[in-house]
Amino acid sequence: MVLIEHKPNTQELLNLPYVELSFGVIGETLPADHGYGLYSAIAHLCPQVHEQEGLSILTIAGIPDRKGKIVLTERSHLRIRLPYDCMPMVYHLAGKQLSIGSHSIRLAIPQIFMLRPGSRLRARIVTIKNHQETESFLEAARGQLAALGVVGDAIVPLDMEGNPTRKTIKIKTYSVVGFGLEVSGLSEEDSIKLQISGLGGKHRMGCGVFVPMKEL
Repeated sequence: MVLIEHKPNTQELLNLPYVELSFGVIGETLPADHGYGLYSAIAHLCPQVHEQEGLSILTIAGIPDRKGKIVLTERSHLRIRLPYDCMPMVYHLAGKQLSIGSHSIRLAIPQIFMLRPGSRLRARIVTIKNHQETESFLEAARGQLAALGVVGDAIVPLDMEGNPTRKTIKIKTYSVVGFGLEVSGLSEEDSIKLQISGLGGKHRMGCGVFVPMKEL
């Protein structure tokens, strides 16, 4: 008898209970653009993340030094979002050291949180293949929201100079272009749905992953 591995589709993933593991980070600095390096370091210790559907890894926050690095603080955390049943797969990262280029960090025992809804969500960067201009990107992002059945107002926020927040992420030897994205006017159900599914690609490298914004 031949066994066929079943990969859950988007609707099946949305029906699963999701959690977010938040690991405290012990270290000094990281590259400002560390999404790919962080994913690679985690996958080295936990190869299953390559195949796990519905897993997202958020990049680690820190204080920019304006020289291509961030300085880590006591508020710096590694956050991994995944179905509850898959939690043991990454929990064992506690206490492990991750090497990211010439930098190294050690992970503390994680706290575990359920996803919480918010009417306004933001993603630091969303990448959508073949959509590298603001208008085209925004149209594609709105199309993906509609395909998910999510009702909300999507905008690309502006930077300090009034320009759309265009960003890049480096993967090996090439760069991928994306934009910051905010979605407001969400119901509780749609907010959780968007946090689970995300938008665009490269969710394991910190792209397309949404978090609640402070309410106005």
